[in-house]
Amino acid sequence: MINTRTRREFLVMGALLTIGAAAVAQNRHGDVLGATAITEVFGDGIRLTAVAVEYDAPVDGARLSAGAFRVEGRTVTAVFTSASASPTDQAPSGRFVIVALSPADRGAALAQRTGPAPGMRKPPGGPGGPGKAGDVPAYDTVYRKAEAGIVQSGAVTLVNGASVPASGATVKTTKVLNAVVDDFRQLEFHDPKTGKLLRYNLFVPRDYDAARSYPLVLFMHDAGATSDVTRTTLFQGLGAVIWASPQEQARRPCFVLAPQYAELIADDDSKTSAMLDTTIDLVEALAGQYSIDRKRLYTTGQSGGCMMSIAMDIKYPDFFAASLLVAGQWSPALVQPLARQKLWIIVSQDDAKAYPGQNAIVVVLEKEGVKVARAEWDATWTPAQFRSAFERIDHQHAPVNYVTFSKGSVIPPGQSTAGAAGHTNTWRIAYTIEPVREWLFRQHR
Repeated sequence: MINTRTRREFLVMGALLTIGAAAVAQNRHGDVLGATAITEVFGDGIRLTAVAVEYDAPVDGARLSAGAFRVEGRTVTAVFTSASASPTDQAPSGRFVIVALSPADRGAALAQRTGPAPGMRKPPGGPGGPGKAGDVPAYDTVYRKAEAGIVQSGAVTLVNGASVPASGATVKTTKVLNAVVDDFRQLEFHDPKTGKLLRYNLFVPRDYDAARSYPLVLFMHDAGATSDVTRTTLFQGLGAVIWASPQEQARRPCFVLAPQYAELIADDDSKTSAMLDTTIDLVEALAGQYSIDRKRLYTTGQSGGCMMSIAMDIKYPDFFAASLLVAGQWSPALVQPLARQKLWIIVSQDDAKAYPGQNAIVVVLEKEGVKVARAEWDATWTPAQFRSAFERIDHQHAPVNYVTFSKGSVIPPGQSTAGAAGHTNTWRIAYTIEPVREWLFRQHR
């Protein structure tokens, strides 16, 4: 048989075969493009809580199984599809699969306490205290990189019905998404008045409108978060990030200012560093730059940050509209100016220093004629129980509210009460109580 096809026909057929092969390649979906580690801040610090796996085609969320993914050393609690690497963009289908991990896993926490960093000088210290105001502590809390390796150990079904088979290959995370923390800007303030440098984190409301006026919350960290790494205060607990969470901003949009102090800002001798005035100057500078309501400036802090808030209220009694004071103390001989303030004070009865310290402060205020509403709360209560307890104390309409957590209630199960457990666990709970945050924003000058 004679082959009568022309060269042109062979060329056309070859082209068609090439096009067909390309089309098949385009329809062969299911490749993993990468993975992102996702963190979340809790009352006791930042934790690795999920991994987002990105595919090159939409995945059918209804047919996902938690057993289809494995992360070494971690417990997978749920899987779902998302429109992005953020768990908040959950959708019925999407190119991203969010693999949620238990925050209770041993490997979840990212905080690591280290010894002296190069060049750090040891403070002289004092009985029971971390050092003197202005000292650079001989320790630092650092945070290891959030990373994980994830294996697709079961089949995944795409929206088009195709099945992506299980693979034994480990995909390493190459990106990190820090929920809420990433919404803060890291900046520096060179104070022209004091000549000091202050690193700080600033959250600007997402839909900021210069035609509106916004409150500002100043959060100041404890001595344990002292560092020259700007985001440390955002990682150590909820004191700053809780005010910037999407849920909080939906109810109470505001600016959040979280300075990062590289030195101890307050000490047990009721002294502060020069950062007190520099911080006030920073608030003033921001109020001139943004549309911030000077009648709705709020200060809060834990431990040393609480002590700095007290010192600010004493030195600048007309500056803040109200203060949320968590686990702090100050010399009773100096606190008379607090009689003009609106305060919500929270301390644990397990706190060997702050509890008697706050008791002494409140006694002074009552002697000055201030109405103080007192209550004892259980730190293990549900949100509904906290709300009910709040309403009882709030009904008294007192300018100063003093809440103590009942003995033992702030200590997590299995944790010793020794050392500073009763102190540090106070702020693990305090900033989670929504009605207290609500009370703060009701106050104005």
